[in-house]
Amino acid sequence: MSGILHLIPVGLGDAPPERWLPAEVRALAGRLDTYIAENAKTARAFLKLIGTTRPLQEITIHTLTDKADAAQIKTWLAPVAQGAEIGLVSEAGCPAVADPGAKVVAAAHRLGITVTPWVGPSSILLGLMASGLDGQRFAFHGYAPVDAAERAKQLRAWEQHSAKHNQTQLLIETPYRNAAMFATLLASLKADTRLCVARSVTTAEEWIATHTVAEWKQLPPPQLDKLPTLFLYLAR
Repeated sequence: MSGILHLIPVGLGDAPPERWLPAEVRALAGRLDTYIAENAKTARAFLKLIGTTRPLQEITIHTLTDKADAAQIKTWLAPVAQGAEIGLVSEAGCPAVADPGAKVVAAAHRLGITVTPWVGPSSILLGLMASGLDGQRFAFHGYAPVDAAERAKQLRAWEQHSAKHNQTQLLIETPYRNAAMFATLLASLKADTRLCVARSVTTAEEWIATHTVAEWKQLPPPQLDKLPTLFLYLAR
């Protein structure tokens, strides 16, 4: 009998867990005794926040590093194939969405393990919901190139694709480079392209606004330094 791989979202920032995770999911996460996570320290902080039925030191956390190959993941999932339950968590938001946990989910399916996704925060979907941009056709690109010239070139290429397919473009940046990304977006995109900035979603510092690039240029730049931010734009 197959067990269950539970996909459990974690918070996007400093906010009470009852704000972003349903009580049923908190209770489930608190009773599991085994997890797979990118970072054991972050996973323990999440478990400490929601509360666990057993001491944290008794909970096994497998670390999903770049060195974790298919054989290692299969070993972690072996008890689940025999009926056990295990949790998968990301560093932030929903596991396996723009997240290396996807390869754990793929392995679970190959082993015939039941995969159960649970409700929780996703900055991608929450930002898209609040943007007012096209929510039926969209693409999440992760990070743009670090080099300034290549970054501007890539942003314009995505803008052309957006205009051709009426598709919202989504990307993120390392928080300390948010201001530079915002400046590059204003310098690279067309005046009538609509740009949304979604900062610190689900936290006390949440702030979301959508304007055309021309309108943004008339406004004071938003405070984005060191705060997780999602950028979305849709070209005409």
